[in-house]
Amino acid sequence: MVSKNSNDETKDDLGDKKPSSVSASDFSIPLIDFAGVHEDKISRKRVVEMIKEAAEKWGIFQVINHDVPSTVLEEIRDGVVRFHEEDPEVKKAYFSRDFTKTFNYLNSFEREDLSVGKWRESFACYMAPDLPNPEELPVACRDAMIGYSDHVKRLGGLIFELISEALGLSPETLNRLDCTKGLQMICHYYPPCPQPDLTLGTRKHTDNTFITILLQDQIGGLQVLHQDCWVDVTPIPGALVINVGDFLQMMTNNKYISVNHRVIANRVGPRISVACFFCYPMNLNSAA
Repeated sequence: MVSKNSNDETKDDLGDKKPSSVSASDFSIPLIDFAGVHEDKISRKRVVEMIKEAAEKWGIFQVINHDVPSTVLEEIRDGVVRFHEEDPEVKKAYFSRDFTKTFNYLNSFEREDLSVGKWRESFACYMAPDLPNPEELPVACRDAMIGYSDHVKRLGGLIFELISEALGLSPETLNRLDCTKGLQMICHYYPPCPQPDLTLGTRKHTDNTFITILLQDQIGGLQVLHQDCWVDVTPIPGALVINVGDFLQMMTNNKYISVNHRVIANRVGPRISVACFFCYPMNLNSAA
């Protein structure tokens, strides 16, 4: 089987064309207000219906009034910046492609050909099913990671309740199937790019997760592929982005869409994003 190499894939992503009859400006990512979820049955049903429509037609939506405090959002963003702006020697101590380790730092600028479309630095850590030993996390972001992941776990549990209801199931169904048991956090730092037309921050892909909860800053750059158009996921202060992953698409027999998305490079930066992936549990932090 012949497959394209990474350079060809990136060129294809950069050269994607929009059909003449449709413009990306004709679309906007669904925005769902969670304020009424716990108020009454009518308000909750309205939210469930909006999630159902967004998951079927878009595979992605943004949420506001999700009960994750703004101070927690600010602290995890600041923690990501603090780590990535550490002395290179400090970060190098965490560099590894051994993903059985608790904390992995990856630097595309030193280790990869930038033409493959990864204009970024990243770090990754499994936060569940077992919380990592805090001593194995960098001091610069340790408390922020633990605090943010606690809130994300609770929000994830609620979202899976609502998705279950949208599928006509009892609220606890997906949680009972361990959809919230595994949680991986990946934090990206996209520096300013002098020639953003020649590369991508992250090339086109779907997530091999149940769902992903993404925090992005106000710079923007995230795009989703909808009706053959790359549509901007416009940053909204305080909002979180929720997208359907491959596992949920399979579980729903393709009823819900695992959407292709990418991040374009930008002359402005750094851009910060924190992606939390609800996935199959890996037990990487277990002492057993």
